Amino acid sequence: MLPVLLVELTTVALVAVSLRGANIDPSAALLATMLCGFGLLHTEIAVRVERVRRRVSVTAHVDLSSVWTFAAALLLPPALAAVVAVVVFTHLWWRSWRPRVAVYRHVFSTATIVLACLAVSAVMAADIGGGGINLLSVGLALLVYTTVNSALVAGAIAMSSAQPDLSTALGRWDDNMLEIATLSLGALTAVALSVNPLLVLFVLPPLLVLHRAVLVRHLEEAASTDGKTGLLNAAAWMVQAERALRKSVRRGAPCGVLVLDLDHFKLVNDTHGHIAGDHVLAAVADTLRTEVRERDLVGRFGGEEFVVLLDELGERGAGELEAVAERIRHRVAALRVEIPTPDGPLTVSGLSVSIGGAVSPTDDAELRSVLQVADTALYSAKRAGRNLVRLGRALPSPSPTSSGLPPAAAG
Repeated sequence: MLPVLLVELTTVALVAVSLRGANIDPSAALLATMLCGFGLLHTEIAVRVERVRRRVSVTAHVDLSSVWTFAAALLLPPALAAVVAVVVFTHLWWRSWRPRVAVYRHVFSTATIVLACLAVSAVMAADIGGGGINLLSVGLALLVYTTVNSALVAGAIAMSSAQPDLSTALGRWDDNMLEIATLSLGALTAVALSVNPLLVLFVLPPLLVLHRAVLVRHLEEAASTDGKTGLLNAAAWMVQAERALRKSVRRGAPCGVLVLDLDHFKLVNDTHGHIAGDHVLAAVADTLRTEVRERDLVGRFGGEEFVVLLDELGERGAGELEAVAERIRHRVAALRVEIPTPDGPLTVSGLSVSIGGAVSPTDDAELRSVLQVADTALYSAKRAGRNLVRLGRALPSPSPTSSGLPPAAAG
């Protein structure tokens, strides 16, 4: 890809220019060696945690090596900062990310880090705020580092994605906050090195704790995610849907629930095999994500059954719910799922989905009763010939909120 290659060639050219004009004194070289050593030590201590993070994380992966690369960019000449970034990042890839992260991806990621370091070095060379490490210069450097790195990564994601969107390219809010926290720790590392290099030893314990805290979050996400589709699993969907429904009651805005079942899905498995069936499920899941808003909840209840909660419907209520269901039905019918096989690509088409829906009452709502109404409507669509949308009416229930699942729809 030409833009990616251009980024890498630009990085090489800028590093070469900085090396030609570099006048490196022994103290700077010693500081660079120390930062490399601490970065390598950090990776070795956290290698098992980082491998698990890489394995279970389904979001854009934010590593914590920025502590050392950002500190290097603040303290060192551009050439040495680039060397520290290459050494630390390459060692991290070699020990923790191989072979899950391909070489070409690692090269591009390293190039973005080096460019971010060079940009920070330029900020520090401008002697903003009186020169040296001060609040203004470090704050601006942090902003520049984040902007350069995020913009380049977001551009690469946008170019490689069939349907790019801003949230996918820029990552989630908590991932960006993790990067800010890591860079802040890098700034404190730079200050500690300026006072007494041995003080950096006090940086390692909180950094390792942060590593494990992030791992816990990733493990929680993995536990709530369906492995084949990336959607919420049944238990996680129920918890989040109940919470959304309670909020809608307080605001007096109805929610809509859709229960969807792929028609004759067993025939897909019997004809093409279970691997092909998994590809079909993933394609349907992508369709559901595309056709609903980001705040809506999409889950897989098991087998070929999916469920969607549309948060806070507009004034049209049932009409809006039915329109969304019809869009999903038409999109599924138009799907052509391309599946690689040893005998060449296989295309699965002619899919259809039956959908039942229900709108929650605005004065009182119980998720179980709304799901039961939607599930009954789904059976009605199945009995009427499949590939149809049917809506039911959910009545308020006097009983306390329950978390039971609806009965499974017929295949």
